[in-house]
Amino acid sequence: MFNQHDPNRNAFMLHGPLAHLGYDWWWHSFTAQDAETGEDRAFFVEFFICNPALAEDEPVFGQLPANREAKKRPSYLMVKAGCWGEDRCQLHRFFSLKKTRIHGDAPYEVEAGDCFASETALRGSVKISEAEAKAHPEWMCDAGSMSWDLKLDKQIAFNVGYGASKPLRDVEAFAMYWHAEGMKTAFSGTVTCNGRKYQVTPERSFGYADKNWGRDFTSPWVWLSSNCLVSKKTGQPLQNSVFDIGGGRPKIYFVPLDRRLLGVFYYEGKEYDFNFSKLHLMVKTEFSFEEQGDEVIWHVRQENYQAVMETEVRCRKRDMLLVNYEAPDGAKRHNRLWNGGNGWGTVRLYEKNGGMLTLVDEVEATHIGCEYGEYCEPEALRTQS
Repeated sequence: MFNQHDPNRNAFMLHGPLAHLGYDWWWHSFTAQDAETGEDRAFFVEFFICNPALAEDEPVFGQLPANREAKKRPSYLMVKAGCWGEDRCQLHRFFSLKKTRIHGDAPYEVEAGDCFASETALRGSVKISEAEAKAHPEWMCDAGSMSWDLKLDKQIAFNVGYGASKPLRDVEAFAMYWHAEGMKTAFSGTVTCNGRKYQVTPERSFGYADKNWGRDFTSPWVWLSSNCLVSKKTGQPLQNSVFDIGGGRPKIYFVPLDRRLLGVFYYEGKEYDFNFSKLHLMVKTEFSFEEQGDEVIWHVRQENYQAVMETEVRCRKRDMLLVNYEAPDGAKRHNRLWNGGNGWGTVRLYEKNGGMLTLVDEVEATHIGCEYGEYCEPEALRTQS
């Protein structure tokens, strides 16, 4: 069963070797409504911890030329927050891990300054001036301001099973692990972004919360998810449904596995699991990504011995960010990592019956969280706007 909540997988993971060469992050994305106009706006908040055993009195930035020359690895809590849309932004606030409170056991808590993250709450603020963003390219962020005070109700989980279990975590079998404790999460509260106020309500938040950790990222890097779904069969919203797809090219014991994705469709209470790590499911996956003039497009086809899921997602480039991270070794390999929260598309779900496919439903999806990137040559440090 993938719809199995497991707060232990959401706990702080950077122990042993990963404390010296590892990252741990909690990602949250959701939709809010402008307090004046009622217009939808998609936001994200992430708490990213890197190399806690290397902590100094101040944050250590891997992209600083002096640190790169000295091969000094990064160490900090990075609070990443921002929004998607035509005036999109990603804002980074850094704290020394010596000044960060981490409750390592489940349920997790991370706190520094006025920034706080847990299973049920998110609070914080970040403010970067134009002068600061230009003077500190090692911060890898834009100028702007955002504050948030949110409650979370994680309703449906994507538990990937044995692949992220304690035995495989203990031996660091994979370079990158994933757990979505709240692939469907109801958010409530308030956000203020660049001077505008937004309300967040459970019914219209279409929220998502997951966690990644490990010693490196993946290339290609794929993520697609939404719980704002409408059945073309009935014309009605699907109230108890969500799909989630992630992965790319996982590494097990430093050996890359060619183009593998984890996928799931929780359709009105029935689970369709396309998890390549569950060998008995006999999962086959094909996926592609293309950049057009003003859009990017994902095509994914996943098949197991019982069902087929075909997903096509689009997102406008002008709504997206090229999101920035540096790896625990200090390298910045993802320099074109497309990231958005305003995707739209269709999901076709089929069940197998002998040699025939029977359409369960064709679903219209909006408010899709979406991501794609491949490693490329490092660029000169600059802000992303």
